[in-house]
Amino acid sequence: MRTSILFSLTFLFLLSCNKDENKNDNVTINDDDKQGLIYTRQEEKLAYDVYRYAFDKYGLSIFDNISNSESTHQSKVIQLLEKYNIPDPIVNVERGVFDDTHLQELYIQLVKKVDISLVDALEVGATIEDLDIYDIMELYTITKNADIKNVYESLICGSRNHLRGFTSQLTSRDFNYSPQFITPDLYQTILSGSHENCGN
Repeated sequence: MRTSILFSLTFLFLLSCNKDENKNDNVTINDDDKQGLIYTRQEEKLAYDVYRYAFDKYGLSIFDNISNSESTHQSKVIQLLEKYNIPDPIVNVERGVFDDTHLQELYIQLVKKVDISLVDALEVGATIEDLDIYDIMELYTITKNADIKNVYESLICGSRNHLRGFTSQLTSRDFNYSPQFITPDLYQTILSGSHENCGN
């Protein structure tokens, strides 16, 4: 009887240890992963801010719908920042304000183009998703962290949907978008696909 009890306690102890070990998987990340998450957090905010600006100006529902999706994207990245104890780089949630100089300049350039016309605003949307896919795919190839890969896959999937949406709007207005960052072959593959669930 005592042997049986000791065996049970030992089994539970080992099981508990295994759970703790699994829980601690990927608790730390390297600097490349850290910087990748910090940049992605800001890039997703840039997309959200530009789309809100475009929606306020033109009232087209696609900008509202996709900006809501970008908000979800930001939340996914924020969860990883919190998990790995990385300070959120967005200290000022005001629209169009970024600590990253490159993204600050990019935001200014993009909203200036949004101001030109609705077609230009839709092209800006396609450009942002084109850039997001390119940047996150590169970060995906660098990281070995399963948590980060899963989030990046979800973000890339969402951006494929968004790119299809913006190019469809452009095509209906007799404008053909040409990819500026991803390859033409990848772009055509994305367009030939249908709307994806993206794990949501």
